[in-house]
Amino acid sequence: MQRFKALVASKDETGQSLAWQELGEGDLMEGDVLVRVSHSTVNYKDGLAITAKAPVIRRWPMVPGIDFAGKVVSSSHSEFKAGDAVILNGWGVGETHFGGYAQMARVKGDWLLKMPPQFSPAECMAIGTAGYTAMLCVLALERHGVKPGNGPVLVTGAAGGVGSVAIALLAKLGFQVIASTGRTAEADYLKGLGATEIIDRAELSKPARPLNKERWAGAVDAVGSHTLANALSMTKYGGTVAACGLAQGMDLATSVAPFILRAVTLAGVDSVMAPKPLRVEAWSRLAADLDRAKLEAMTVTRPAADVVALAPEILAGKVRGRVVLELG
Repeated sequence: MQRFKALVASKDETGQSLAWQELGEGDLMEGDVLVRVSHSTVNYKDGLAITAKAPVIRRWPMVPGIDFAGKVVSSSHSEFKAGDAVILNGWGVGETHFGGYAQMARVKGDWLLKMPPQFSPAECMAIGTAGYTAMLCVLALERHGVKPGNGPVLVTGAAGGVGSVAIALLAKLGFQVIASTGRTAEADYLKGLGATEIIDRAELSKPARPLNKERWAGAVDAVGSHTLANALSMTKYGGTVAACGLAQGMDLATSVAPFILRAVTLAGVDSVMAPKPLRVEAWSRLAADLDRAKLEAMTVTRPAADVVALAPEILAGKVRGRVVLELG
């Protein structure tokens, strides 16, 4: 039986512990596709899981990691065969089912997507859940009629993973992008991705007025709390805000004013349980609309062993763009 390395999270009366362990195929959970994992990544949610700052992990012991890319070793699923290059985002992997911080994974084939041929495994994990979520947000704006001619689009948490990919995508599609960040030293980085204006996140971090001056036609918000409330209060008539994160908090202290006086739409974006057709659409659009040079510019590559040290850094907002983890 093949042996492999995995990061295992355990819990007892003293709290959560993490250790790299050697496992065998028999230790893996149920599924109809066995994958040799070559790459993973670290998202904000992974940071929460590894640091135990939020109850992301709901089954113990657990292999964290909500993303992975690799090749099929064996499959009884009709859609996949040995040798297929595949990716996985979400579906509770790393939460209730062993995830991507291991050299092998056994999962349900219905959770997998075939890797777009335009991308390498490393590029797919440079995108990861953060980038795939950014694309879902862009799709939500498009479906609600937000167009470049309507005005600029705000991106909050701009130097993070979702924000970085969202800026690159929106700029490629012809939008003017206003990037909100607490790291104003990253202005050149954000402008290199396509942002046309940089604002300090402090402008959006305090309690919001019910309505404020109209500034943008839409927004991609990964922050929540007061930031989301302010984004709504400054959205132009008929605009849309796509909400996908909670870096500032889960609360939302706002009023109905933006919705009933400006016909603003708040579009919730979930990446974990998104249906497969929407996932396929998102990855197809990423292949068409994400500038690979900009993807490379926002990405660093690290060995998987670094993920425990990276987790608190991503929660503290110290990780810029995207991190690819090598599982080899």
